[in-house]
Amino acid sequence: MGEFTHFNEQGRAKMVDISDKESTVRSARVQSRVVVSKEIYEAIQGGNVKKGDVLAVAQVAGIMAAKKTPDLVPMCHPLPLKAVDISFDWSIGDTFELIIEALVKTKGNTGVEMEALTAASAVALTVYDMCKAIDKGMVIGPTYLLEKQGGKSGDYRRT
Repeated sequence: MGEFTHFNEQGRAKMVDISDKESTVRSARVQSRVVVSKEIYEAIQGGNVKKGDVLAVAQVAGIMAAKKTPDLVPMCHPLPLKAVDISFDWSIGDTFELIIEALVKTKGNTGVEMEALTAASAVALTVYDMCKAIDKGMVIGPTYLLEKQGGKSGDYRRT
């Protein structure tokens, strides 16, 4: 079994030492979803949500959240993010699903999966907050890593 790098000699949690890791370009792309009612879908598309432009506000919330990840997730390293991009698409069928994608990039010693997951989650929460006056029955998720590039563990692509 490998070394447990997240624990100190006393068996207590610690932030991992990444000072010897190579600085490389790293990226992570995450997807989340918010299932909404037809009424919410039409309000967002028509720009008729009383709190404002839902997708514009949610996009800014996602960017801000990516930058604040180490303040929310205790063992995350503060990273100099080089790019954060939030995009949206709709899946319309039996349900109305807002598909959220968050892409985060850096050049550094550790990956940005947590920043991308935090960004997508904050986007979904912001959509919920802005639309809850219309209908509180929205469902958030699933939220998951689509792909990551760079670092010692190599690339990952969800199959």
